[in-house]
Amino acid sequence: MFVRTIDFSRYSSIRIGPTAEVLMIEAGDPIPTDRYLIGGANNLLLSPEPPPLMMLSRDFDYCRIEGEFLEVGAATPTGKLLSFAKKHDLAGFEFVAKLPGTLGGMLAMNAGVKSYEIFPLLHSVQIGKEWISAGAIEHGYRFTRLPGIATAARFPIRRGYDEALRRELLALRTNQPKEPSAGSAFKNPPGDYAGRLIEAVGLKGVRLGGMGWSEVHANFLVNYGKGHYEEAIELIERAKERVHETFGITLEEEIRILDAARFDLPS
Repeated sequence: MFVRTIDFSRYSSIRIGPTAEVLMIEAGDPIPTDRYLIGGANNLLLSPEPPPLMMLSRDFDYCRIEGEFLEVGAATPTGKLLSFAKKHDLAGFEFVAKLPGTLGGMLAMNAGVKSYEIFPLLHSVQIGKEWISAGAIEHGYRFTRLPGIATAARFPIRRGYDEALRRELLALRTNQPKEPSAGSAFKNPPGDYAGRLIEAVGLKGVRLGGMGWSEVHANFLVNYGKGHYEEAIELIERAKERVHETFGITLEEEIRILDAARFDLPS
């Protein structure tokens, strides 16, 4: 183990956060239970006082073919996974094109694009020294209940990388804003879209200080420059309140808010 100092105002995709010490976990290290695991910080909103943090080191950044399986370390960036799949003619990973973050983050939220998600591809996930079948792990739309910290995953090998599919799925992401953000702020409620609801209550394009709901896609909370955590939280709460008052729908955050004051660490 070693400690790395990270400036989250530069490292996180939304460009908000303090400079904090992060415990880096190396291969063979026991994984603490009193810290929050982060990856590429692409769907995180960190308060000025986040909970204790940890991250998997580069020891967990790898892709390799093991017999009939592709094994991928949880710290592997999605771009590296896609490049490996293309090089080795592996099907199923085309949807991760331009999907930010690491495999660990994808596993933690069953990330995907439209109907394409990571869990249908999975064979098993490594938790500690044990490989757990994907079918034994509770998961759903942008949701996973992992029984511990995932350090790697295995996928049955399917040949036939499809470049046309990659381009088709990549085109679905052209309506996303260019400004720094943490991706979709809210999960889509059943039968509806969070972006439509936010726009319907008059918040699309609304700004507060350096933060605002994007004019391109209303479900993206973007940093227009020097945005602050407090501004982001105010806009999130305002959207939840207005949508609930108008439609009776409770929006659920897809963005992960890390604030020691409002966050319970696992026991």
